[in-house]
Amino acid sequence: MSAAPPVAQQLAPLVAPPAPNLDIDIPAQPETLVRLSMLLADEDVNVAAIAQLVEADMALAAAVLKAVNSSLYGLRGRVQSVQQAVTYLGTREISGITFELGLRAAFPPAAELEPIWNRAGTRGLVMGRLGQALGLDAWAAHSAGVFEECGKAVLFRHAPAHYPAMLRAASCDTDLCQFERAGFGIRHDALGAALCHSWGLGVAAVACVEHHVAAQAEPDLQRLAMLLPAQRGLLALSVMAKALLDTPASADEAAGHVAEHAGLNPTQALRAVRRLQEQLAEAAAHGR
Repeated sequence: MSAAPPVAQQLAPLVAPPAPNLDIDIPAQPETLVRLSMLLADEDVNVAAIAQLVEADMALAAAVLKAVNSSLYGLRGRVQSVQQAVTYLGTREISGITFELGLRAAFPPAAELEPIWNRAGTRGLVMGRLGQALGLDAWAAHSAGVFEECGKAVLFRHAPAHYPAMLRAASCDTDLCQFERAGFGIRHDALGAALCHSWGLGVAAVACVEHHVAAQAEPDLQRLAMLLPAQRGLLALSVMAKALLDTPASADEAAGHVAEHAGLNPTQALRAVRRLQEQLAEAAAHGR
């Protein structure tokens, strides 16, 4: 498994000003995810090959089955094999779970990171299903949701003695980004985008991770008008997912507002958000 390029080199295509000379390592992509990415890149995705890849890693297969059998996925009856899980959920959601677990495994276990990983899985699922409902690239949306906060893990890994205090002190991600800029010279959204770029995620997903803090702080997206429509669309999903997961009572308003500015159909967005809201409420009732 080759080491990832230096962070400054990764950031070069993502930021306008020259990147600072940062001594922050980005973990290399786990070999299982490298092979999974190659399978997903094929025009005709080999479902059996994906199942075999996951099954070959016993710990990963067990984790995938545990995730699939949670109430969040709403399956009737217990799924006993990865192949069965792929049949029920499809390659996108199984691949999303695999990427989530691979991302988690790339960092040392830490209690401070558990909320980040827990949010990642749910947000990836929500954004993927919203993307599918609104005719966007559902895999790009799912992967952007999984990786949205990964830059926080990079900074935690870099400064485990100092970064937790920043996480505790910040009342929101906008505040956290200010602390990070002052302390490290870079924000977690830019570092997350660099990791996504290094791991081969699509351009729209990389842009979504890079700009999600700004989009969620300014949900009209006018400040991000220079981005391509597909990138604005994923950012709109990020705003909707945040509202669904953090402030469900505001989800309808957020969906209608951000959809209009991102060139999406507000009526379809509202319908999709309400459907996801029902699924999340049902999962919560069954105690995910």
